[in-house]
Amino acid sequence: MIDTWNALHFIRPAWLLLIPIAIGLAWVWHRSHDPLRGWRTQIDSDLLDALAHQNGPSSKHWWQNLPSATWLLAGWIFCVVAIAGPTWRVEANPFAQDAQPLIILMKADESMASAALATTPLQRAVLKIADLAKARQGDPLGLIAYSGSAHTVLPPTEDTAVVADMAAEISPAIMPVAGDALDQAITEAGRLINRSEGGATLLIIANQANLDAKQVAAAHQAIGSPPIEILSLLPEESQETESLQAIAKTLGGKRIALTIDDQDIESIVQYAERRSSTGLAGQSDRWQESGYWLSPLLAVIVAWSFRRERSSNEDASQ
Repeated sequence: MIDTWNALHFIRPAWLLLIPIAIGLAWVWHRSHDPLRGWRTQIDSDLLDALAHQNGPSSKHWWQNLPSATWLLAGWIFCVVAIAGPTWRVEANPFAQDAQPLIILMKADESMASAALATTPLQRAVLKIADLAKARQGDPLGLIAYSGSAHTVLPPTEDTAVVADMAAEISPAIMPVAGDALDQAITEAGRLINRSEGGATLLIIANQANLDAKQVAAAHQAIGSPPIEILSLLPEESQETESLQAIAKTLGGKRIALTIDDQDIESIVQYAERRSSTGLAGQSDRWQESGYWLSPLLAVIVAWSFRRERSSNEDASQ
């Protein structure tokens, strides 16, 4: 109940400015339709009220004795409040995208092809992207490959299987420039975000980062600081992993350790979903109109006013 009161507001609050005007009009209407108006200047007000109550119609219900102006004012106020759009509940926008894109920034330099372990970091990256594509079926997934330069492989698409297939074709041999241009990859991701006219979560898949963290942070800030995740492809005890941890800390992101099962993929998906729901709260959700709940009460007031007016006319004719 407390949360409901805290969330209560009006979608069109400017209409509430009509309430003082309605009060003034009701007062004028009551004064002009007062049957005792001519006697009030000639008879004491207490005596006049006593005579009016004694000779006028009375009811055992107090609300039936209220003047017509009161009912008129109540109807106007309820009408204005309904038009102002009282609301306290959020409803999902049916036309909004269910999930923000997840854009993969896959490193593809010579160090990714090093066979220090049973599988190369590049092979592990391809396998994890395939698992991620299955876990995010139907949700937009994009792919950027980078080494000394950054290139869009696929913009965010709901056909995640194609992303996995394209990732399998990436190797250092097809990259035009050697090096580690993570900052350029982040800038390229910013272009994709601008095209989609919405937010996105970035996922860096790399074995290490050879750039200064401040240089990467400047590129990240330049595109609006979207949520970022980093999947480390080397064991936790390796020194190269520390460079990715420094990047994650500087960017306010989350570094995820590689696992032999799908625990790392689950962490990536859950993090992206949480960031997506937070980022779209004001875009994909809208406040639900609740003014129609006042319609039955307004109908009762109008019906009672007509009945009261009809009874008054019948009494006057008799």
